[in-house]
Amino acid sequence: MDNYRLILVLSLGFVSFLLYQAWVRDYGPIPEERAVSSTVEATGSAVPEGVPVEAAATDGVVDSSPSVQLDSGVVRVETDVLRVDLATRGGSLVNVWLKDYKVSPDRQDEQFQLFKAEKPNLFIAQSGLLGGAADQLPNHNAVFQASQDTYELGDRDELSVDLRWQGEDGIEVIKTYRFRRGSYEVDVSHRIVNGGAEPVAMRLYSQLQRTDYKPVEASRFVRTYTGGVYYSPEDKYKKVSFSNMKDDALNRDVNDGWIAMIQHYFMAAWIPPRDRLYTFYTNIVDGDRYIIGMYSPAFAVAPGAEEVLEESLFVGPKLQNVLASIAPGLELAVDYGWLTVLAQPIFWVLDKIHSVIGNWGWSIIVLTILIKGLFYKLSETSYRSMAGMRELAPRLQALKDRYGDDKERLNQAMMDLYRKEKINPLGGCLPILIQIPVFISLYWVLLESVELRHAPFMFWLNNLSAPDPYYVLPLLMGVSMFVQTKLNPLPPDPIQAKVMMSLPFVFTVFFAFFPAGLVLYWTVNNILSIAQQWFIMKGMKGQKAKK
Repeated sequence: MDNYRLILVLSLGFVSFLLYQAWVRDYGPIPEERAVSSTVEATGSAVPEGVPVEAAATDGVVDSSPSVQLDSGVVRVETDVLRVDLATRGGSLVNVWLKDYKVSPDRQDEQFQLFKAEKPNLFIAQSGLLGGAADQLPNHNAVFQASQDTYELGDRDELSVDLRWQGEDGIEVIKTYRFRRGSYEVDVSHRIVNGGAEPVAMRLYSQLQRTDYKPVEASRFVRTYTGGVYYSPEDKYKKVSFSNMKDDALNRDVNDGWIAMIQHYFMAAWIPPRDRLYTFYTNIVDGDRYIIGMYSPAFAVAPGAEEVLEESLFVGPKLQNVLASIAPGLELAVDYGWLTVLAQPIFWVLDKIHSVIGNWGWSIIVLTILIKGLFYKLSETSYRSMAGMRELAPRLQALKDRYGDDKERLNQAMMDLYRKEKINPLGGCLPILIQIPVFISLYWVLLESVELRHAPFMFWLNNLSAPDPYYVLPLLMGVSMFVQTKLNPLPPDPIQAKVMMSLPFVFTVFFAFFPAGLVLYWTVNNILSIAQQWFIMKGMKGQKAKK
């Protein structure tokens, strides 16, 4: 009976978890927006108050326009993997299309747009300099000049785009974007030349600004995180959700870290140089534009001298192998949650299988078989226990009829029967509990890995990251779950028995809205479980017949 209760609790808990995720997303309480400072409110600052450059006559804030301004024009940059619009006002990245990623499998002519200069789904990257007198240094509203309107990588391995700003007092700033073939990482440098007669103190800041993400194709039953994150050697990977930004602004000094905005499958991250202390911050503009950024320590450029500050910006898909090579901890942006320690090795195995097979659907099937083989002995123990409980079901029912409501005598009689038949009633529970973390980890791997986005399988299944359009896989999964339920002993309690028999139908409805890759895994796992359980039960019957 304990087995039945455990299965019921786990199944209902899984369904409740999905319902809770959907409810929080759609109807959860919205935290009260925090009050911004008077200085920030007056200027619409996109950088938090309190970042004045030492010995500089400035309010220590950056004036932010109410919307992204493209009035001064844009510079179009084409590489083999990116199509980028750089606004000459501020030299900001305002539009970015990912050439190798499409909007959907049915819209192959439309490239996926990650950065966007307009609402909804506004998402941009800004940078600039703080300090000096008013208008002495360019922030993300200053107008830069470019030597041409379009740049193409062509046959080269590297492309540099220079944006120049010239101040009235002899200060010149050249902001350079360096693009490389096959790379979503962009090197960004600021070269400051002081042609004036006085030293100028300043800080460099870089930030990501976006509104909440509302994808058209999002499932109501599958929720993923969208918001800010940062990494530090001390705290490791930390999320800063939009509601956190409203409640408590981030203000933290970090060495060897990075800041990012992530969404399902894609991300953008500013990565400062190593071994330099930067301050990470968050802010909100106009109530719905969320900002996470960083600024450097103060430094001074002497008259006649120059200073070059370099950092990098990653804008693209969350490819784990790529992210791990760019910065420490950047691969954690592939958010597998608290089971990352298991999920990352599982993805590594899945990726290796795919490198041989070349099809993600068949790779999922092979991985499921491998995991099933890994836990074969544990599953065998569980199924033998269930088969034994099934054999005892009539005798347990007879005991229940005999003792009625006398729970104490009933429990004692059941324990005596278990000892006599050498059956552990918990034998089917522990193996299942041990396997649960692995199954949850695999769930997140299939859900979060961009490698499976729009991945085709066969026949009508041309997108493993979307629900089966004809509901064939969910129906097969429901049938396999029903057969598996029939193989297991039903609980003697009629209400529990009805609930157990209804679970296949409930899960079929839920899985109709799940990505096909997840349903494929679950279906194959059920079929393998049925085959293993049938084989074990047949062997036990053969052993009894010999006796």
